[in-house]
Amino acid sequence: MNGAESLVTTLVDQGVDVCFANPGTSEMHFLAALENPRMRSVLCLFEGVATGAADGWFRMRESPATTLLHLGPGLANGLANIHNARRARSGMVNIVGEHASQHLKYDAPLTSDIEGLARPLSHWLRRADTAATLAGDAVRAITAARAGQIATLIVPGETSWGNAEERKQFPIEQPRRAAPPAARVDHVARMIRQADGPVLLLLGGTCCRGPALQLAGKIAAVAGCRLATQFFTARIERGAGRVPLERIPYFVPAGVEFLEGFRHIVAVETGEPIAFFSYPGSPSRLKHPDALVHSLVEPDEDGSAGLAMLLDALGGGETNARLQQRVATPVPRGPLEPTSIALALAAAIPEGCILVDESLTTGRHSMGLTAGALPHDTLQNMGGSIGFATPVSTGAALACPERPVICLVGDGSAMYTIQSLWTQARESLNVTTVVFANNAYQILKAEFAAMGFGSPGPQALAMMDIGNPQIDWVAMARSQGVPGVSVETAEDLHRELVGAVREPGPRLIQVRL
Repeated sequence: MNGAESLVTTLVDQGVDVCFANPGTSEMHFLAALENPRMRSVLCLFEGVATGAADGWFRMRESPATTLLHLGPGLANGLANIHNARRARSGMVNIVGEHASQHLKYDAPLTSDIEGLARPLSHWLRRADTAATLAGDAVRAITAARAGQIATLIVPGETSWGNAEERKQFPIEQPRRAAPPAARVDHVARMIRQADGPVLLLLGGTCCRGPALQLAGKIAAVAGCRLATQFFTARIERGAGRVPLERIPYFVPAGVEFLEGFRHIVAVETGEPIAFFSYPGSPSRLKHPDALVHSLVEPDEDGSAGLAMLLDALGGGETNARLQQRVATPVPRGPLEPTSIALALAAAIPEGCILVDESLTTGRHSMGLTAGALPHDTLQNMGGSIGFATPVSTGAALACPERPVICLVGDGSAMYTIQSLWTQARESLNVTTVVFANNAYQILKAEFAAMGFGSPGPQALAMMDIGNPQIDWVAMARSQGVPGVSVETAEDLHRELVGAVREPGPRLIQVRL
């Protein structure tokens, strides 16, 4: 068994059985080792698709995938979505090929400082020494990734083709998150009992789904707290029958207004609410200056345990959480604009859908108007680097093949990683990609005004215009094996959404705005 075979065998023995790959010459031995029938290999035509797909996989499986990247440039191509995954605390194992050590002294064209590229976004980083130690390195990388960390393993050529000796067995180590200290929980409980105004419970991480969300709902019912999330959240279970969560608005004035009445904010697996960007004359902190932020559970602690402890301290164990009622949204009619689009989506979302949202401007109404839709999960971009939605949709669909995926993305964002459509067609994934085609970086127009410039001049406006030449999204999809359609009314959008999620395989809907 050579090193590459040892590496792949160790990955699958540890439960890492999918590889999102964009290989090159330095990864040929690993590529040969992927013949292992227990490993699913998924070809991605751009490294940012591979790393984004690994993010989507982790969010839905809570278990890491691996990526295969070609030397430093391949890693660099994937870094934007590694950044997004890191912010979402999505673990992944990045296998990065490297020249054989004896070849590095010749400074071949693809030689680069891979560690220097990987270090800022990797929690765990190692260059393998020998073929015999590669399996042990892989186990340590996987252990880090299971805990939601970015693990990067650099594999020089000789460690791939060298002799790994006998196969080794390693135990599977599951991460354990500590409960918060009892004194911290008692402090928050006393504050809630003594507060003379509303208290906001701000949820993040694992607390926006499953048992933790139910516990938060019970705390809200027994103590009268409000429940909210940051504007972007890694994964939320929402819709009818789920505990409803409010959302702090994106723009600073609206965010400040939302938080104006709170003097106490309890952070659970998240930090205090801050502005996404800094604006002249605007605060970076969105809370009222007199408001106090109390950390109940740190991001690396056990949110479910902390919320259970708080509920017990408040004496509300038998309380029932208030749940979102079903809202049967009538099919909207007429022109396409943010509200009619959100209503069409609310009426079309099937039960169990995974909604991946990167609709920066057009979809800003969708969260409020889809709150009473059938139960579904929403995944959002935690890192802000665009080109997130189509790769994450790809990984989520592979992780949960029984669940339909709807991807909402602006045309500017979609162009970053549109190669995702090819992988979706190749793998026959049930992903419906809705592209909002306003032919502009529309978000930049709003940000330009927020910076105090008013309306952009012709030169600035040209840098926000992507309509000259205009992109034909239906043709783009068809060229990659994905059927597409263009819609111009709300009723057409609803009809196409309903049909697309019922049919196997990927679809694209171009929303003309």
